[in-house]
Amino acid sequence: MRDPLFRAKETMLRKHLAERGITNSRVLEAFRAVPRELFVPPDLSSLAYEDEPLDIGSGQTISQPYTVAFMTQLLDPQPTDIVLEVGTGSGYQAAILSRLCRKVYTIERFEELAKKAAGILKKLKYDNVSVIVGDGSLGLPGKAPFDGIIATAGAPKVPEPLIAQLKVGGRLVIPVAVSTGLKVALGGIERVVVPLQEMTKITKTEKGMEKERYPGFRFVPLVGEKGFKG
Repeated sequence: MRDPLFRAKETMLRKHLAERGITNSRVLEAFRAVPRELFVPPDLSSLAYEDEPLDIGSGQTISQPYTVAFMTQLLDPQPTDIVLEVGTGSGYQAAILSRLCRKVYTIERFEELAKKAAGILKKLKYDNVSVIVGDGSLGLPGKAPFDGIIATAGAPKVPEPLIAQLKVGGRLVIPVAVSTGLKVALGGIERVVVPLQEMTKITKTEKGMEKERYPGFRFVPLVGEKGFKG
């Protein structure tokens, strides 16, 4: 008999991804291969394949599977690509990318989350992923240019350093706020909350930038020099 997590993963692949327009076979196979339950807190492992975001600590979340898949399909990573991820979080998006491209650099501003994600990725032998602690809004100029950049936090506007670090033909996928970020007190801690964002895909061409926008997303804020102020 198949275990519950196996059945939950198959339901995720069929109902939450394929039936909602995730058609890239390489992306679907990556989602089948990566054990999402290892990237969520142990007490939430039974919910790993539900289509909902889950708390991973430090005020951060692991995005719902459909959102991760939608962003990955937009990015369209190729086997020879070098990709930058802004916002490591749990490490799940980096794990998906590791199966789709040659090299992944991922930046996380919370050292505790970065160390935990790096440990899980190492345990799973995703050896083409490098986890860096730093300000992701500035990108990673020492390793640029990149074939693709993906940001898993909502920015007030597209950070210029990320555009500058794309190759011609490169793609940037990032949620961008459609209204001003608000500061609210949550649990006694003041945090920026981004009300709503558009998923934005930018393709860098020899003539400039081509943009696509998809409304209706909500991510934790991208905090940094070129993002929201913490």
